[in-house]
Order: sequence, then C-alpha cells, then structure tokens
Amino acid sequence: MGAGQEVPTLRPRRLFDHDGVLVDTELWYYRAGEKALADIGITLDKDRYVRDMNRGSGTWAQARAAGVDDRTISRARAVRDDYYQQYLRTEPIEIDGVTDALAELAPHARMAIVTTAKRADFDLIHQNRHITQFMDFILVREDYNHAKPHPEPYLAGLNRFGATRKETLVVEDSSRGLNSAVAAGIDCAIVHNEFTRTHDFSQATHRIKTLHDLKAIILK
Repeated sequence: MGAGQEVPTLRPRRLFDHDGVLVDTELWYYRAGEKALADIGITLDKDRYVRDMNRGSGTWAQARAAGVDDRTISRARAVRDDYYQQYLRTEPIEIDGVTDALAELAPHARMAIVTTAKRADFDLIHQNRHITQFMDFILVREDYNHAKPHPEPYLAGLNRFGATRKETLVVEDSSRGLNSAVAAGIDCAIVHNEFTRTHDFSQATHRIKTLHDLKAIILK
C-alpha cells in the first residue's frame, strides 16, 4: 500500500432481532395466543405470559398449568398461528423511523436478522416492506435447532458473517434475546420496547431509545 493511503477497515457487524426491534409484533403475537386460549376456556394472564417468555416458554405454559393436554394445545397452537397471521395482515406493525435508521447505518455496518419468527410469518410481514434490503442475510426459526435464550441463533449469525465477537453487536428488545447474546459471548444493545420494558437488562452493554442511536455506538 502506498504512502499516505488509508488502511481499509472492516465494517462492524450488527445482528438484529426482529419482533419488537424492526417491527411492532410482540403485542399481536400475545393477542393471538390470548384469543386461541380463550377459545378453549383459558384466560391468558399478560404479566405471567411476559415472565414465561423470559424463560423461553410463553403462551402454552399457562395452559399446561391448567391441565390442558398436549393434543388440545397442538390444535390451539395452529389456531394461534392463524390468528397471528390475520393480525399481521390487518394491524399496524410499523415502528417509526426503522427504515430511515437502517439506511443511515448501512454505510457504517453490515447487518443481518436473527429471529425466532417462523419463515411463513417473516415472509408475510415483509411482503410490502423495505427492511430486508439492508440485510446481508436472514436467519429464521427453521434455520437452527435451539431457540433463544440458547446461544445457537447468534452463534449461527456470527458464523454466517465469518466475524469475531469483538466486531459484532446484537440488537435486542427482550431479556430472552439478551441472554442468547450473552451466552454466545456477544455484546448486546437493548432498544426500548414498551411490551418488554419490565425485563431484566442488567447484562446489556448499551441501552438505546431508537435504532438511530446505534450510529453513535458504531462511530465510537
């Protein structure tokens, strides 16, 4: 390299969670489960649901505790999935400023999505949106064996990027996702989400209000 030439630097990597970070779907996933359980006579307590989600369970923990058998839960799960897709088609799930923030970040970082969303739901969400154009790749629930809070999803993202932990940052909104990142040995920025605001984020490296705040972290 000639004198006076700048040494090129690698753009840092950002692994984004999806639901609650890029699209506002957390409430509608809860509402779909709530409606499916109401169909079989079970009332889904929201506070307990949030706590169960933290532990990697969620909608069906309360049904099992009430004595609902696995066959009935399996049928209710299919009904929940149908309700959820109806909500995705009809309810507002945009998060203001996300596309603009990603466009702002694109020159400074390589980005990808690592989500527990099923491929069918993910594809439905992004039929008429422009978020995925900024991403190097997308990993959905079918792309790995163990869901968050297991480290596998983010380790898979790290491997796909061919990146080191030091040059990578996870962006999450839940303690389940944070625990997945921490278990994978990757720093994590938590973006505010009203649905998950009561989670324990004490292990987060950064706390941010919106994705626009990531630019300052990158430029540091």
